[in-house]
Amino acid sequence: MITEQTAKTHVSRVLTKLGPHGRAQAVALAYEAGLVTPASSAGRVVPG
Repeated sequence: MITEQTAKTHVSRVLTKLGPHGRAQAVALAYEAGLVTPASSAGRVVPG
């Protein structure tokens, strides 16, 4: 298990490397690349 701060650090570094202009664009890119797919009505995403 990792801490919340560790997760935030990883997300920040990934976004920096990918270069999107925000989390929404990163999510859109993940959908387009097939990395995530819509889940149930709970609003969660599951790895593809």
